[in-house]
Amino acid sequence: MRIALFATCLADTLFPEAAKATVRLLERLGHEVVFPFEQTCCGQMHVNTGYQKDALPLVKRYVKTFSPYEVIVAPSGSCVGSIRHQHALVASAAGEAGLAARAEDLGARTYELSELLVDVLRVEDVGAYYPHRVTYHPTCHSLRMTRVGDKPLRLLRNVRGMELIELPAAEQCCGFGGTFSVKNAETSAAMLADKMTAIESTGAGVCSAGDASCLMHIGGGLRRRDSAVKTVHLAEILAAT
Repeated sequence: MRIALFATCLADTLFPEAAKATVRLLERLGHEVVFPFEQTCCGQMHVNTGYQKDALPLVKRYVKTFSPYEVIVAPSGSCVGSIRHQHALVASAAGEAGLAARAEDLGARTYELSELLVDVLRVEDVGAYYPHRVTYHPTCHSLRMTRVGDKPLRLLRNVRGMELIELPAAEQCCGFGGTFSVKNAETSAAMLADKMTAIESTGAGVCSAGDASCLMHIGGGLRRRDSAVKTVHLAEILAAT
């Protein structure tokens, strides 16, 4: 299968290993991965902070860039959720019905990594080997917008050499929420503290998730408290051999 990679802003600028691992994994499974260089931001941060008009050019760019591809993958449940649920709304609000229809069609062809693997490629054992104790944080957008369900856990349970430990209060938010963590710093910090306590209680050496944004938030907090727990993106674990 020929698959287009939407790397996302955060992966492109701060956490490129998540995008690179996505490519390594899919190529190992026998698929061709292409990277359209015209891609930019999905516009989620603009929409979420009330700047829908500023998001419109980004929606247009995404539709123009990825329309030629039948399948698109992103290592981010958050960005995929935005593409599916916000792009058509932004276009409709701007009075661009044609763009909205194209955005909706493209959103249905854009997948978060675990969705692509389980629902489209029909694989749950990707041949990964990762000899560590791992706990998994299911990010809010992956659960509530993209609705990936237990697909990441189904993939992780098939990783050889790895001990997967259940995270207490797993579905509780880590407190990031994009600009929420800036505008409501004290509340965000309190939520993060609860999440870090839960992570450390598992005894795991690694906390994984499907969104680099939440891992950035959690990882920063863990480093500030000199924790031995590391954060690793789901794609990096699945790509490990």
